[in-house]
Amino acid sequence: MALETHGTDRRGRRTFAITRSCSAAAAAAEPARPTIAVIGGGFTGSLLALHLLRRCPRARVVLIERHRQFGRGLAYSTGNDSHLLNVSAGRMSAFHDRPRDFVDWLERSGVAKEVVSYDETSFVPRRLFGAYVRHLLNRELKGCDADRLELLRGEVVGIAESDRLVLQLEDGDRLAAHLAVLAVGNFPPEAPAIEDPWAYQSPWYKADPWACDTLEALDPEAGVLLIGSGLTMVDTVISLLDAGHRGPIHALSRRGLLPRRHAATGEAPPPPLSPLPSRIAGLMRRVRQEIAREREQGASWQAIIDGLRPATQSLWLSLPPTERARFLRHVRPWWDVHRHRMAPEIAQRIEWLIRLGRLTVTAARITAYERGAHGIAVRFLPARKSEARFEGVQRIINCSGPGADFERSRNPLLRQLRARGQVRPDPLGLGLDVTLQGAVVAQDGAISQRLYAAGPLTKGVFWEITAVPEIRRQCELLAAHLAQLTALHRFPMLDRAAHQPL
Repeated sequence: MALETHGTDRRGRRTFAITRSCSAAAAAAEPARPTIAVIGGGFTGSLLALHLLRRCPRARVVLIERHRQFGRGLAYSTGNDSHLLNVSAGRMSAFHDRPRDFVDWLERSGVAKEVVSYDETSFVPRRLFGAYVRHLLNRELKGCDADRLELLRGEVVGIAESDRLVLQLEDGDRLAAHLAVLAVGNFPPEAPAIEDPWAYQSPWYKADPWACDTLEALDPEAGVLLIGSGLTMVDTVISLLDAGHRGPIHALSRRGLLPRRHAATGEAPPPPLSPLPSRIAGLMRRVRQEIAREREQGASWQAIIDGLRPATQSLWLSLPPTERARFLRHVRPWWDVHRHRMAPEIAQRIEWLIRLGRLTVTAARITAYERGAHGIAVRFLPARKSEARFEGVQRIINCSGPGADFERSRNPLLRQLRARGQVRPDPLGLGLDVTLQGAVVAQDGAISQRLYAAGPLTKGVFWEITAVPEIRRQCELLAAHLAQLTALHRFPMLDRAAHQPL
């Protein structure tokens, strides 16, 4: 499913909408139409653009993406149908008031004719969800006024603020906007820090598990080391299996924890736990007690975890900073593997591979890399062991998942904004410091009236902001907030249409 191209700008770049021209006299006679730039055209940015179009009838929305395709992002751009959503289809609608929208689209679109049917409990290929989001964007392009939604391919590397925003693009062009939202997604994986990191520059190391060359020219009998043991590791193992790999696969992480599996049936969660303790130790004790009680009644622990989801953000916001830091140090790895689970059919393949001995998952710390005759030797120290071990492999793939250190981010826009004091990291250093409405907070504590952030970039403040239901809710609230701004305020005229260079 391809987005329709409607024109090109003066540098030959494709734009995806035609902006209507008007005379200078006509422009001066009318109030300026608010222009909102959404930086990042993955899932978060695309969903926010859709909600802005619904909530802000006066606004023009410009969605800017540096990669080829809009609406997908890394998670939903995979072409492997064995990569499944880790949330059932019934919870993946882009709209809270239309909970079956994704399931209905699956039924109407005929995208999977070989499957009898999908329902709310199905774990469907992730590429289908990417196609669904792109379908929504295409529908808006065809249905709304020509100047309401504009899609622009490019990378924003800087933003200047005055009575308007000026976005600097990598190719030298500049874009004008009244408001902007940073929706750049997750930080890339971070390589383990070791004394001599020479291997990270070698051909044996692949920093991006989703890159097209990650599995290229790999001997199917060769050993492979995967750094990390979470869902990204699981996806990479599935890719190796589907590519016919037969060699040993070693997954290393500090705690060696595998994501748990979803319950086989769509079990309804119990009533919300109330009241919830405001300290991590008490909260974990309460959760364990409830899980034990549910098991005595024949229910699953998954239902308890799912029952916490509506309260997770409120609970996180209520925790003192010291308790949030304690959660990250001691509880986060365990929470992640219980909260972010594998689809049952994926868990079955992983468990089968472990039983055969073809996949080993070890709690260990990498201490060194050494050159070998036919690859690279990885030295690692298993947990609670005093003697290091070696494994010889021909490929090392970083599957450690999204980076969680703002200071290590290489995103040029975030680095420029930080250097100029326009943004600051949240107290935990996981992303940007923002208000509850998503407005970014500057280095001096000032709250921006024009620049906002959404999605995983705000996880230090909201924590539970990486899955579709939570991101959808955030986009709805942010769109409503920006709708109030655009309805109440007059905005200065821009020198030209927002997607054109100034």
